Amino acid sequence: MKGIERVGVSLDKKLLSMFDELISQQGYQSRSEAIRDLIRQQLSNKRLSNPKMKAVAAVFLVYDHHTTKLMEKLTALQHSHILQTISSIHIHLSEHDCLEVVVLRGRVGEINKVAENIISVKGVKLGRINFIAPEEG
Repeated sequence: MKGIERVGVSLDKKLLSMFDELISQQGYQSRSEAIRDLIRQQLSNKRLSNPKMKAVAAVFLVYDHHTTKLMEKLTALQHSHILQTISSIHIHLSEHDCLEVVVLRGRVGEINKVAENIISVKGVKLGRINFIAPEEG
């Protein structure tokens, strides 16, 4: 077990029971793996607080595709930031509504600006940005 260090953690019985139930529902095989994931998530969140940190983000958009020139505007925004746009996917949700997922790569601050420009286009009904910071290494 080279590179692994064991640590002890003291927890209230009720808190531990609630944690065990949660990780069981999420499919974790062990407390250790669940705790490692929690630590990684907190470290990622810390990295994402730095606007200069490199990251990847998915921008989720729901919009009515019948809105005049909306699709052209969204495409133009993606093409104007081609070095940051990795990919996009377009999904038909209903007769009118579509879901578009745009994946951006770059620095957190730059991604945020591009994503906010995309989300704020007239006709976008819902928008959300979901960041991931790769592990430093």
